[in-house]
Order: sequence, then C-alpha cells, then structure tokens
Amino acid sequence: MEWQQFEYFQTLARIQHVTHAAEALSISQSALSRSIARFEDEIGVPLFDRQGRSIRLNKYGHLFLKRVENMMKEFHEGKQEIMDLLDPDQGEVSLGFLHTLSTSRIPDLLASFRSLYPNIRFRLGQGPSHTLMNQLQGGEFDLCLLAPMDMKSPFVWKPLWNEELFVIVPKDHKYANRTSITLEEIADESFIHLKEGYSLRITVEQLFQVAGITPPITFEGEEADTVAGLVAAGLGISLLPNLKGTDQSKITQIPVKSPKCQRTIGIAWVEGRYLSPATEKFKQFVMNHACDFE
Repeated sequence: MEWQQFEYFQTLARIQHVTHAAEALSISQSALSRSIARFEDEIGVPLFDRQGRSIRLNKYGHLFLKRVENMMKEFHEGKQEIMDLLDPDQGEVSLGFLHTLSTSRIPDLLASFRSLYPNIRFRLGQGPSHTLMNQLQGGEFDLCLLAPMDMKSPFVWKPLWNEELFVIVPKDHKYANRTSITLEEIADESFIHLKEGYSLRITVEQLFQVAGITPPITFEGEEADTVAGLVAAGLGISLLPNLKGTDQSKITQIPVKSPKCQRTIGIAWVEGRYLSPATEKFKQFVMNHACDFE
C-alpha cells in the first residue's frame, strides 16, 4: 500500500466524482480508478457505492475515512514540526482576539513582538469569546486572547490583565459631567447590551446582580463599537471597557466607584495540541509582557 493511495482515497471521498477527483489530483481517471480498486482490495471491503462516474462513501468508507484523516493530519503535523525546528525564528501564528482589543492593545502587542521577531507572520481574527473558543477548538486559531467563560478541558486559559469597565453615556446625558458613579444610580436607565452569550454581557449581568439592579434593555448589539454608537445617538447607556482608538466625541466614560467594575482578559490554547516554536515564542512573550500594555 502506497502513501499516494491514502491521498487519492481522501480526495475522492471529499469530491465524490471520479472525473473531478482525477482532475484535482492531476492524474488520469483510469489511474485513479485502478488505484482505488487496489486500495479496496487491500482493505478487504468496498469503500464506495458506485453510480456511474459519481460515487458515495458507504458505511465502511465513512469509518475508514476518519482514520485516514487522522493519519494524514498526524503526518502533516509531523512534517511541520520538523520544518519549524529547522527555522524557529520564522513561521506563522494564528491569533484570535476580542474585537474590543483591536483598536490599541493588539496593535501595540504585535508591534512590540515583531520588533524582536520580524520574520514571524500573523494570521488574525476577531469575535466574541464563545465564537473564538469554537474556532480555537476547531484548529482555526493557535491562541486566543479572550475573557474567561466556562473553560474546561481541552482548553487552557491563563489570566493576563484586568480591564476597567465604564458607564458610557451620551454627551448631553444628565450624568455626563460626573467624575464617578455607582451602578445603583443607573438602575432605571435604558440600557444597551451586547447580545446574549457574549462574555462581556455575562460579566455585566453578574455586576448587576451584585448591585441588585435590573435596568430595562432597549437594544442589543454584536460589537462594542455598535453599542457605543447607539449610546452616542441617545438611545440608552451601557457598561463597556475603554474603547481606545474609536470616536468618543459624542459619549462620556464615567468610572464606577461601586461595585468595582472590571473584566479579566487571558490567553487560551488547546491542551496537548502542537504549537510551533513561533507560536510558543509569542505565547511566552504575551504572558511575560502583558502588563506592559495595560
């Protein structure tokens, strides 16, 4: 059995059409058919149900495909490990992060790291914590900077820094000139929230429980910038981190004196998953220097 046969089987299983799979593999249709027939002979059972030039995996094929995909994944990761070891100062780091970190903290962090390792590349993505965790588990990201949620195995999460949360009001709001405020004072204010499931919303709702308040919710947004824009339009108030780098000309940020309002940002990865030397370097850099960027 040859390694190519596994690749041919995987490709045909994905495309499920002999002619199209042969074209994708840059081989003749007859060569592909012969290879798959030998492959099935060696396995001992048919792996496909054939319908002319279209074929579909049968129950044996579906079972065997899972094993082949795991084997191919291990093979490619092994090759990548060797390539990384040959040149540890190059490579790519795939990093996911909360969109509220994108305006200042992430650019500063990346610029500082790249000044030390200019040949390491980054592939970036942003979103809410629950989406980032799904992408991290699926292998789309190596590392994520996010707030804690229900962090269970296989995730590892280490705290990095705390972010203060502010009451955000329009410039013409009755509280706009205040130097501090308590959450009890906003109990009856129309409140603009992030959507349910977002880690910041969970944090804010926990703070509301501590304060014993339930402000009426008038709008829900998917991003902190959207929420800030709705506040600026006079549609309500909110509780958000400092949105550095965004237009704050129409809003006022008021520190909260009671209860203490903050959230913790940390770095997460999947336990036991291979991380390239470049990714390990970035992870250690962030854990060692995170406080420098608060």
